Amino acid sequence: MSDGSVFERLVVVELANVLAGPAVGMFFAELGSRVIKVENPETGGDVTRSWRSPTEDPGAPAAYFSSINWGKQSIAVDLRTGDGRAVVHDLVRQADVVVASYKKGDAVRFGVDFQTLSSLNARLVYAEVTAYGDDDPRVGYDAVIQAETGFTSMNGTEASGPLKMPVALMDVLAGHQLKQGILAALLERAESGRGRRVSVSLFESGVAALANQASNWLMTGVVPQRIGSAHPNIVPYGNSYRCRDGGYIVLAVGSDRQFHRLVRCLDDEGLAADPRFSTNSLRVRNRAELESRLSALVGEWDRRPLFDRLRAAGVPAGEVRDVREALLDPLGAQLVLSDVSGASAVRTRVFGDGTERVSDLARPPALSEHAYLVLSDLLDYSDDRIEELVRGGSVAMPDTGGGT
Repeated sequence: MSDGSVFERLVVVELANVLAGPAVGMFFAELGSRVIKVENPETGGDVTRSWRSPTEDPGAPAAYFSSINWGKQSIAVDLRTGDGRAVVHDLVRQADVVVASYKKGDAVRFGVDFQTLSSLNARLVYAEVTAYGDDDPRVGYDAVIQAETGFTSMNGTEASGPLKMPVALMDVLAGHQLKQGILAALLERAESGRGRRVSVSLFESGVAALANQASNWLMTGVVPQRIGSAHPNIVPYGNSYRCRDGGYIVLAVGSDRQFHRLVRCLDDEGLAADPRFSTNSLRVRNRAELESRLSALVGEWDRRPLFDRLRAAGVPAGEVRDVREALLDPLGAQLVLSDVSGASAVRTRVFGDGTERVSDLARPPALSEHAYLVLSDLLDYSDDRIEELVRGGSVAMPDTGGGT
C-alpha cells in the first residue's frame, strides 16, 4: 500500500467488544487506518482480555483478545462520567467511522448513539452490531444464535445430535457484513459528503448465510437435516475418508468428469460404469452405497500418495489437517502475526496485489496503553487537562487501568 492512501487517512473509533466489532476495527488497522479502541476501565477493558485457556502463558496477552486486536490504540474511558463522554465526543469529531456494539438502550444512556454522534460529525459513518435488530432487547451470544438460525440443527450427525461450529461463526459473519456496509457508506460519502448509520444483526447475518440450504427448504419444503460433512446436493462432496495410515482425505467432486477421474485414481473403473452412479443426481439418490464403496477404496491408500495422485489428475481433494498443519502451510504462514510479547494471531485481510504485507502491524495493546498519545496527539489536550481527567477517574492510564 502506498503512503497516504485513503485508508491511512481514516480514523476509526471502536466502541465494541468481543469479536464482531473488533474484527472490523482490525480490518481497518490492517488497511493502515488509525483505530482507537475505547475500553471500560471499570471492567478491565474488553472482556476477551480475561478469556484464557488453561495452557496459556498468564504473562502474555490473552489469545482470544490477541486474535482480533492488532494495530489498535487503546484508551480506557469511563462513559458514566460527563468528562469521559466529552473525551469520546471529541474523538468522534475527528473520526470517520465509529464501530459500536451496545445492549439496547446503553448507547443512548452513555451518549454514544447515532443521533448524538452524528450531530457532532455529519460525515460520520456509524456502524453498529446488534443481536436481533433494533427492537429486540436480547443480548446476542454466538452459540445461541447458531442454534436459532438453523446452523446447529444441520451440523453433526444423527448420532452426535446438533453441534455448534467450533468458531464464533455468527460474529465472524456479522463482522464481514459490517465491513461491507462501512465500505459502501464511505463510497457514498465520497459523493454526498454525509455519513450514515449502518447496522447489522447477528441473527440476520446468520440467516443470510444459509445460502443454498435456505433455498433447499424454500423451493422444496424439505428441511435440511444433519448429514455430517456430506453435501445435500452433490456426491461425493464434503465427506472425509480414512486412509490406511490413519490420515483423512476430503473429496469435493462437483461434476461427472471429476467423478470419472476419481474412480480412475482409485483403480476401480467399474465404479464409473455402475449406472447407479453415472450422474450426480443418481449419486445423490444412491449416496449410501457410493460412500461405502469409496470408503473401502480410499482405505487401501496412505494419505500422501493418494492426495498427490488425486491432485495430479485434477480431482478436487484435500488432506484433512489440524490447525497447526494449516498454519504451517506456506499460504497460511504468511498470514501469521507474532510479537515478542507472546501475542500471535492471523491477519484478517487477505486481498491485495500479492506484494502487501502487514508484518509491522503493532501488537495488541495493553489496556489504555495509548491514552496519553490519543489525548495529546489527536485531541491536542494539555498535560493539565489530561491530569485532570485521570485524577477524576474519567480516563485511566496504563498503570491504573489494568493489564492485558
